[in-house]
Amino acid sequence: MNTSTLAADAAAQESLENRIYRKVNWRIVPLFILCFLFAYLDRVNISFAKLQMQSDLGFSDTVYGLGASLFFVGYFLFEVPSNMLLHRIGARVWIARIMISWGLASAAMMFVSNETWFYVLRFLIGVMEAGFVPGVLYFFTQWYPGNRRARINSYFKSSICLCGIIGGPLAGFILGHFDGVGGMAGWKWLFLLEGLPSVLLGLVVLWLVADRIEDARWLSREEKDFLAGCMARDVQPEGSQSLRSILKEPATLALSGIYLCLVMALTGLLFWMPQLIRNAGVDDTMRIGLLTMIPYIVAVVGNLLIGRSSDMRGERRWHMAFCAAMTACGYLVCALFYGQIALLMLGMCLIMTGIIAWMPIFWTIPPRYLSGLAAAAGIALINSLGQLGGIVGPFMVGKVRDLSGSSSLALFMLAGACLLATALIIWAVPSRFYAKEVPADS
Repeated sequence: MNTSTLAADAAAQESLENRIYRKVNWRIVPLFILCFLFAYLDRVNISFAKLQMQSDLGFSDTVYGLGASLFFVGYFLFEVPSNMLLHRIGARVWIARIMISWGLASAAMMFVSNETWFYVLRFLIGVMEAGFVPGVLYFFTQWYPGNRRARINSYFKSSICLCGIIGGPLAGFILGHFDGVGGMAGWKWLFLLEGLPSVLLGLVVLWLVADRIEDARWLSREEKDFLAGCMARDVQPEGSQSLRSILKEPATLALSGIYLCLVMALTGLLFWMPQLIRNAGVDDTMRIGLLTMIPYIVAVVGNLLIGRSSDMRGERRWHMAFCAAMTACGYLVCALFYGQIALLMLGMCLIMTGIIAWMPIFWTIPPRYLSGLAAAAGIALINSLGQLGGIVGPFMVGKVRDLSGSSSLALFMLAGACLLATALIIWAVPSRFYAKEVPADS
């Protein structure tokens, strides 16, 4: 067989693979983007609810920061058990359960009347949502080979940006126009109207999702066989896959530390962005909501470009380190120019772009040494340990604000956490997990 024939066969194979994966993408990715959008709406709406809720209920910044952090305590405690149950029960049923239960718990926030119930419900929402993100990431490992995952993860994590673009103005509109309707405060309407759609989406997941390639009724037998062949050719992790081996692998602790810094950086901005904008001289809630869109819009573009670059080059380490360093620079800008709205927005754009592009590349690393039940448990363990950053970040910002009257010191500390993550990315993760992958074709 001559060279031209081989090249033609390879091109035909590549074209077929791209066509089938486009079909898979359109079936799977938009649904999970929508699900993740509503998961993060809860994290955006609590930051906007603070603008009314805090004065109505008499909460200090420390109380708010602790309540925001308790979400991650519940998430941390139940993350690994949740993902192990997902591996046993299947993604379709378990992810649907997660969405229905967290939607109901989030809507119940409208009944909060004191600190105790604020703490209890925030904790319960974390318990109910535990396992969603690592569950979806594990689900992707059952459908996509390693050289396609950074891009797919980028699409999925772009939901955070969509949440900021949609959620900020929507929250500002609800707070401004529903306040007093039916005798309820605007923040109560906010929790109700943004919690119940998650319940409906949970039912859609039950209807549309197939756990495995062979279960997909919307694929032909030839397409299923072809995708199974792509997955079979994917490089599988070597060595022991017991749960004990996950803890013995140094990369697990290094990745957990990196993710902890990442979550600190994300939640430090996520829960306090509206307040930072207000402190820079913007009072109107609708205008605050519109301004919060800007960092997310910039992050969407940056995320997709950086994720595509990482996949096309098969390179992970330096792309991820660049994102962590960009996030650190953004926090430094925000800390130094705290009261200047234009420079504050520039800093927020750098932070959000760095974080959102950092995450999907990060999640390509664990499947390099984990598979099967170990992958489900290991991804959940890394995510769970990393979520401790969500406990530290919001509480730290609130406590520092109460003690100093300013957020600058907390912003400097978050910049330091990002610089630590940069160092861990470069030096703490074994080089074999950064070995170049076969680049994905566009």
